[in-house]
Amino acid sequence: MEKRVLCFGDSNTWGFNAKNEQRFSKEIRWTRKLQKHLGEEYEIIEEGLSGRCAVCEDQLREGLKGLDYIYPCIMTHKPLDLVIIKLGTNDSKERYSMTPHNIAMGIIRVANKVLHNGVGSDDSDPEILIVAPAPIGKDYMHVDAYLSMGREADRKSRDMVPYLEEMARENGFHFLNAGLHLKMGETDHMHLDEEGHEKMAEILNQKIREIFNDKETR
Repeated sequence: MEKRVLCFGDSNTWGFNAKNEQRFSKEIRWTRKLQKHLGEEYEIIEEGLSGRCAVCEDQLREGLKGLDYIYPCIMTHKPLDLVIIKLGTNDSKERYSMTPHNIAMGIIRVANKVLHNGVGSDDSDPEILIVAPAPIGKDYMHVDAYLSMGREADRKSRDMVPYLEEMARENGFHFLNAGLHLKMGETDHMHLDEEGHEKMAEILNQKIREIFNDKETR
């Protein structure tokens, strides 16, 4: 039976192309590339939404609070063997007034809402992988991205990573720091370019295989 993997994230999971502000084609998006890497034994489910936060309520655009949507999302797509949560970039916006520690706490809160709902293939909990996005590049302040993000978004997105890793370990979740392997694209410094999508697919392919190999040997 194929393993079902839900990818819950923001615009970098949806596939936002900063060069033309459209969506990358399925041949470019890391989610579809990941499907090709993993093959027919896996089913990758795309659940990316531009602007999505973990726990922040966006007063300018509705429906972007991940905490409110994660439950109907997992119930829609169950059974699930793995849930990947890749959030944090939008939570760094100045107008949300979140500290790096707060941002990490919010992401973990979303992850914990996946538990105890019987959405696994055998009515148990799915595996959960927390992916820390690559930090926002400091030059975002010189492009239009600054109008949305405000001050210190680069610092917050960077400084939240060690908190997120520690909290993920404490809660028994798998963790991957994407910033060790790739960086945001040069167009707006907060969205992946084509190379970034390719690299993301490669590192997740390896991580997912490790997760299920370890599970089989428990």
